[in-house]
Amino acid sequence: MGAAATDAEPDPESVARTVALNLLNHSARSRAQLAEAMARKDVPEAVADRVLDRFEEVGLVDDAEYAAMLVRTRQAERGLARRALTVELQRKGIVGEAAANALSTVVAEDEEEAARRVVEKRLRSMTTLETEVKRRRLVAMLARKGHAPGMSYRVVDEALRSDAS
Repeated sequence: MGAAATDAEPDPESVARTVALNLLNHSARSRAQLAEAMARKDVPEAVADRVLDRFEEVGLVDDAEYAAMLVRTRQAERGLARRALTVELQRKGIVGEAAANALSTVVAEDEEEAARRVVEKRLRSMTTLETEVKRRRLVAMLARKGHAPGMSYRVVDEALRSDAS
């Protein structure tokens, strides 16, 4: 018999640790994302909770810090508004106090500035389009990023006026 035939099943705790460390090696993750990955590897929930509790104790998993980082980067890089950020956090399994604290850092002025940045950037690639087509597409883009309609129309109209001059 070969070595594979005599090897015992790996214990669930080491499977859980390996899954979590492999994922965390690539990028930060929420506790819920790690628990979901462990469940896909058939790690019992009690074992996953024990491993994740230990990872939180040593600072490898911190949902509050992960949420704050996610909000900062998604708003800066993608121009997402609070509404879209809330959905993104929920998809990552972050709700409650950690999500509320991270979202509390988003202020209306930051959202509007992010909207201006993405509109200006996108507007550069729309030189051949009619003004009304530009307006429709830009407002739709901001809506997908979670921005309020009133603010979206205002920012787009300002950008189109300055682009026309």
